[in-house]
Amino acid sequence: MATTTRTTATKGAAKKARKTIVRRSAKTAGKSAGAKRATALPTLADLGKLVGRLQLPGIDLKAIVESQRKDMEALAEANRQAFEGIKALAQRRNEILKEALTEWQAAMKDATGKDALSKNAERARQGVKQAVDRFRELAEMEAETRRKSWKVLQDRFQENLQNLQNLLKAK
Repeated sequence: MATTTRTTATKGAAKKARKTIVRRSAKTAGKSAGAKRATALPTLADLGKLVGRLQLPGIDLKAIVESQRKDMEALAEANRQAFEGIKALAQRRNEILKEALTEWQAAMKDATGKDALSKNAERARQGVKQAVDRFRELAEMEAETRRKSWKVLQDRFQENLQNLQNLLKAK
């Protein structure tokens, strides 16, 4: 009898503890959603308004904000070009794979006969040459993608250096 009472008491305590945990996690979830809203990053427009309220002598805050906006645009453009290039690279790789499978299937059909050995040797030689050419094509596509996206960032960096030089000359 004592065992039954103890088991019932233990089950009741466990049930009460679960209810408390559920209540606390519901409160925490509400707080974390509010905390997420409170810690959200401001937009560029919000930063522009904030900077507009600041009055610092000798500092053109609008120019600084504009420069940062251009930096972000350059970064976004570089990322867009990198994404497009990688997407094109993947598409071309898939096309090459399909072509290779089709060629392999055709080679398997012609794998028998008196001239099969010489045909297979010639196909193997052509296959190696084609694989090297395709690998080169993919490497060139990847290098071009990298070059284009890096050029966007380099151009923006050069513009920032020119602006800095202009600021230093003015004083």
